[in-house]
Amino acid sequence: MAIKKNTSYFQKTDFYFSVFAAYYSFVLAANFAAGANPAIIQRYVASLVFCTDVYIIFRMLDLRDVTFNALATGALLLMTAVTIYFSIDGFFYLRSLDEATNPESLATYQGFARSYIFTFLIIVANVKSVTARLLFYGLATASLFLNGARSEFSAVLFIVPIIELYHAKYKLYSVTLAFFLSIWLAANADDLLRLLPENRILQLFDLSHSSSGAAREQLSLDAWRTIAQNPILGDFASYADGHYAHNILCGWVDFGLVGLIFFAALLIFPAVQLFANGYFANKKSGDFILAFSFCCIAILWALTAKAVPDMSIGAALGAFAKYRYLTRYRQPT
Repeated sequence: MAIKKNTSYFQKTDFYFSVFAAYYSFVLAANFAAGANPAIIQRYVASLVFCTDVYIIFRMLDLRDVTFNALATGALLLMTAVTIYFSIDGFFYLRSLDEATNPESLATYQGFARSYIFTFLIIVANVKSVTARLLFYGLATASLFLNGARSEFSAVLFIVPIIELYHAKYKLYSVTLAFFLSIWLAANADDLLRLLPENRILQLFDLSHSSSGAAREQLSLDAWRTIAQNPILGDFASYADGHYAHNILCGWVDFGLVGLIFFAALLIFPAVQLFANGYFANKKSGDFILAFSFCCIAILWALTAKAVPDMSIGAALGAFAKYRYLTRYRQPT
């Protein structure tokens, strides 16, 4: 409908995302015809559908909508309350919910954390007050710590300085302050960690004792072995169902070298362009920092934690396409 009303609405990023989805679909169809594991095909089809849905949502998101912003803020506060209320001994325990006897009725803790951080970034991108942003940072950090989702927790710690440096009037002073704060935190890490309740998030500070870290390392080694044997085309579905390298290597394994390069370009080009053309601009934009935040997080997760394509990729590219459209034809927030 938007394209029918305005033929300029469809941008290059929309085209490139469409090509990515088409290539992805072709690989899935070819491997399904060749007899690949149907369960793995089904999981990848769902990933593509989710990624496309999220792309459309962020492509058409309106940060000026007061009602939407109020509802998003209410949703974030409610998710925070749910996390705190259902935490047991410092951990968000989903099975304490009455519906836990039916796992299909509940989000996984990762899914809940993903919904939380997506909503958090939308809200924070639109907040001009430093005090209000600090409040939301505190809520997000506490909630995701209790949730135990290490990827999302790490993403918040990663993106907060990026957002604040963007808003900082004196960037050199802010960088210096952040540098000395990091040194202080590193020097006092052991004392600070002893004040926190036992939680799987703490494994981030000592990966040698993380069973998940060891398993992911083994999956990455398996991916490299597959890539060495099939460097051009990869070997789709060579993992058992539910297993994959939790990083960009799974894109190489499943979609070959061409798919990997195309996917990497889809993430790197928007991030570089946003950084070069908007990060140091005097006029601040909520649409800009939303797109840049998601690009940074999508790259972080692609390198360290998530499969391809994760929903964050759809969010990053959708927000980027929207920002590009606004800068050309309208005024971004």
